[in-house]
Amino acid sequence: MTEIVKIVKVSGTAVPMRGNDIDTDRIIPARYLKEVTFARMGDYPFFDERYDAAGKKRDHPFNDREYEGASILFVNKNFGCGSSREHAPQALYRFGIKAIVGESFAAIFAGNCTMMGLPTVTATHDEVALMMKTVEENPKTKFSVDIETKTISFDDKRIAIDLPETYRSALTSGCWDSTALLRANLDQVKKTASNLPYIGGFAG
Repeated sequence: MTEIVKIVKVSGTAVPMRGNDIDTDRIIPARYLKEVTFARMGDYPFFDERYDAAGKKRDHPFNDREYEGASILFVNKNFGCGSSREHAPQALYRFGIKAIVGESFAAIFAGNCTMMGLPTVTATHDEVALMMKTVEENPKTKFSVDIETKTISFDDKRIAIDLPETYRSALTSGCWDSTALLRANLDQVKKTASNLPYIGGFAG
């Protein structure tokens, strides 16, 4: 039986990505959109910023060994703007990012993230600045993003975060994964389908 995955909390270290209006073209270069599957998307986030033409690594948070293994991404305003390519959240997720905390997100990007179980939550400018400063000074800091209570905790601090109620409900109930929902309720799906005239050849 297919398991319904409820996303209530994401915990781990973090990586900061400073800058407003970071668009999906930067997150995943267009030439990688022709990949047949998402399997290798984790190799490509910010590829043109992380590597030069010869393939040599540049200074970039995603290349910094201090942030290796981070599961939470801190961003500023309007993250994920630009084209609506779903490859962008896929690339981040497959790189290892399991939650994104920022000042604001492009609406389509946030929706695409939610539909694949990647929470995008917001905090104020000052609060995001504090969390970025904290992780830059101590990359080993552990953060806990609680989707249910809409808070993020680290050290001795607890900060309120926000996300649309439809997103919060979908994540915490497991409804974000429509394919898993269908598989988990396959008997009911088959029963409903059998009663549809265009499935039954309009018989009867």
